[in-house]
Amino acid sequence: MAGTRVLDEPGFVLHSIPYKETSLILDVFTRSHGRLALIAKGAKRPHSSLRPVLQRFQPLLISWSGKSELRTLTKSEWVGGSPALVGDALLCGFYLNELLVKFLAREDAYETLYDQYASTVYALSQIMESGAGIEQTLRPFELALLRETGYAAALDHCVETQTKPVATERYVYQPEKGIRPLQSDDPGHWPVLTGLALEAMANGDFSDAETLTQSKQLMRFLLGIHLQDQQLTTRQILIDLKKI
Repeated sequence: MAGTRVLDEPGFVLHSIPYKETSLILDVFTRSHGRLALIAKGAKRPHSSLRPVLQRFQPLLISWSGKSELRTLTKSEWVGGSPALVGDALLCGFYLNELLVKFLAREDAYETLYDQYASTVYALSQIMESGAGIEQTLRPFELALLRETGYAAALDHCVETQTKPVATERYVYQPEKGIRPLQSDDPGHWPVLTGLALEAMANGDFSDAETLTQSKQLMRFLLGIHLQDQQLTTRQILIDLKKI
């Protein structure tokens, strides 16, 4: 468990709910301590110094104290450098946060995933200027989430041949096992993937249109397995709008 006092820990607010008349309970994602629940006392007061700082999708330095599951926020500072998310980018940001809340247990550190989240939020804030597509921006985060939480097997390793996939061959992702060569009697809902696309995904390269299409099928499949009947509101909206 984290110590009684932590100072200036990089973090983001994922969600907040009102607590009593003047306070908030925050669900935060920090780099070294993972997801935490913090109480921000007095944050709802009109002149609170915390009120304008505790915004989603903004990098913060967070300080807190306490040993219980609900610790007390003592300070929060805006780091800056990330413009506000608007439009489709804002909806995608809520989608990222919903995924983190569903997949991450509290107080488990995910430093690599934190860095991926921070870079994805920044990429979403620049999406109009950069010209990058929403799917191309979200896919690396989804894959990192599944990898870091242990829900995705290696994409650059065939479990049957014990070698890297061959670019010209076709493979399936078999649940609970991983990548293996396609067989004629494989279930129709298993994603079919080329060795070339698997190599690109493993290297974090989603620039090719076919790789992006195959990665979409794979991410929907894997996320669907592990979310089961849990509904993610923003995910369904994005799917309905054909954004992801």
